[in-house]
Formats: sequence, C-alpha cells, structure tokens
Amino acid sequence: MPTEQLPVVRVPEPLLVVEDMVVNYGRIQALHGISLTVGQGELITLLGANGAGKTTTMRALSGLLPLTRGRITFQGRDITRMKAHERVVAGLIQAPEGRGVFPGMTVQENLDMGCHARPFKVKAEYNQTLDWVFELFPRLAERRRQVGGTLSGGEQQMLAIGRALMARPELLLLDEPSMGLAPMVIQQIFRIIADINAGGTTVLLVEQNAQQALTRSDRAYILETGGVTKTGLGGDLLHDPAVKSAYLGVG
Repeated sequence: MPTEQLPVVRVPEPLLVVEDMVVNYGRIQALHGISLTVGQGELITLLGANGAGKTTTMRALSGLLPLTRGRITFQGRDITRMKAHERVVAGLIQAPEGRGVFPGMTVQENLDMGCHARPFKVKAEYNQTLDWVFELFPRLAERRRQVGGTLSGGEQQMLAIGRALMARPELLLLDEPSMGLAPMVIQQIFRIIADINAGGTTVLLVEQNAQQALTRSDRAYILETGGVTKTGLGGDLLHDPAVKSAYLGVG
C-alpha cells in the first residue's frame, strides 16, 4: 500500500525504528509491512479508524504479539525477538488500552506496581518520581488510599498512565487514552500527555480523536487496513483535506 508523504520532515535522533512489520493472526494478515520512526523527545500519533491495525501495532511493539516479518530497533538495539518483560526493563513502557488498573489495590499500590520491573536504586528517586506523578495527576494524590476499582473512568486512565510513568519510560506507549471519557476529561488527559512529553518523555500515541491528537503531535502516521497510507507533521495532517474528511467530519 503506497504511503503518501507530505513535505519532508527532519526527524530527531531515532529512538524507535520499525521496518516492514508484518503481523498475522493465524492465516489473517493484520499488518502489511508497517514502517515508522519515533525520534528522541517526539510525540507521535498513530491515527486510524477501528480495525486499521493500531492496537495490533502497539501489541507488537510491546512484545505481546510476534512479528511474521520485519524488524524493531529500540535505542539502536534489535528487540524484534525480545520478550515483553525485557522490553519494559529496557524502557519501552505501555499504558494498555482499557486502562487495566488493579481494581482491588489502592491507588498507591497500583503506582508502586509500575516500578516493580524497574526498581529504584535509592528512595529519593522513588519519592521524586511519585511527586512528579502526583503533580501531573493531583486527583490521584487525593485518592492515594482509595481502591482502584472504585475510581471513575477518567481517574482510572490517569492511574494507568501514572503507573506507566513510575517505570521511568524512555518511550511511553499510549493506546486510546481518550476512549470512553467525557469531553472535558479528554481535554485534561491530552493536556497532561503534552506536559509529559514537554518534560522530556518520548510518546507514541494511538488515537481516534484526530483533533486532540494532531494538535499536540510533532508528527503522525495514518493507518488504514493494516498499512501506513500517509505521514507528516501533526499540524499539516490536521489541515489535510483527506484527513479532515475521514477523521474530523469535514468535507
């Protein structure tokens, strides 16, 4: 499937490079040779409708799905066959689709689970990271002793992102963070994602909310039926007629 390339964009030092990634579910090919690059410090969006292959891409990057063909390089290291938990230790951290909090644990206990695979060497680093998460999400600080399963949908999304940040990701993968949330909460979540990126964390974001995502993204890739069909600056894609028609409801 040909990819429409908007004006050439200079990408920062590559952090993640995906080359010709193919993923099958049995005999069904879900991804058809996806290639993309995430530069150090960027906020990149994968945009597409349901069934486009966005979540499959994220699961493959996280090591939860094996590649049929292709190569994934992270921080200059080939991780194509690296196990999921080893990718977490390397700094490739995902806040899963559907939030996935531990419902019987408190907010504090959920956050502590985030640093289980990448433990802190000194208590001061733990305290500093926890303070940062609570600064980003004051609601979590207010509810730190509340059981995760009793939080609202928006609060659970904040907790899922906060838990991922406790692992100090080199690259934070976010899969549909706005799904099922009220419009005001969606705006708040996207502002926080932008703040996380501005603080130096590289972010790869899967989204259907084109307006919110492209407004804040450095670059974006458009996925359709398992392949990349267009890529460019977030602002350019936001004003692209085809993207506006397909994702913003503007003819």
